[in-house]
Amino acid sequence: MYSSTFYYVLLAIGITATIVFLVLRVKKGGIAALYAKAIASCCFIATALAAMNRNRVFLEFGTLILAGLILGMLGDIWLDLKWIYLQDKNSYLYAGFISFLLGHLCFITAIFRSSPWNSFSIIMSIVLALVIGVIAILMEKPLKMKYGKFKLIVFLYSCTLALTMTSSMMTAYITKFKLSAWIVMSVGALLFLLSDLVLSGMYFGENKNTKGNIILNHTLYYVAQFCMAATILFIK
Repeated sequence: MYSSTFYYVLLAIGITATIVFLVLRVKKGGIAALYAKAIASCCFIATALAAMNRNRVFLEFGTLILAGLILGMLGDIWLDLKWIYLQDKNSYLYAGFISFLLGHLCFITAIFRSSPWNSFSIIMSIVLALVIGVIAILMEKPLKMKYGKFKLIVFLYSCTLALTMTSSMMTAYITKFKLSAWIVMSVGALLFLLSDLVLSGMYFGENKNTKGNIILNHTLYYVAQFCMAATILFIK
């Protein structure tokens, strides 16, 4: 009982920290927003730790999810440094992509280590992820974006992110949606994908780095990360 209460207290603090970060990001930006973002990210990591304490049976699953969240926090920092140190923005953007990609590999590993997968679920997960990755590249011109030298990393990251979503959705399907952890993870992964769709427009599109998109991107992203952390609490 105590552990569950502690988790929800940390979740409430995390939501508050995220709102504070969004206000600072929109109004001021700079180092203050970067610190606020790091604090908000620490909160979803803290909820993951609280969930691991509550559900100690699935330690490996929780550890992999935690690793993915930590890599996400590092990705957050790299991407924000891109706006602060403009002379090195490409290096920070690559670092952000790689950090998030590795984070999703942790999520995917957690899924396949804990999922009652079968040949059908694996094949469908991979095929659908590749299709989404190809679509992301093919939609570059229709969406008026310019990936340039980032096209390869965009494709690799899109496939990896999509695989988090498709594998969790396929697991939810083959378990007949009886285990809430896979439903929560599917929702989190979908929100992650939508967040990055908005972010792609901000980074590679024209005149899309607006306050509205900043709020939408980060709201989707933080809800997604808190969902990923919550899977530790619900996994059975």
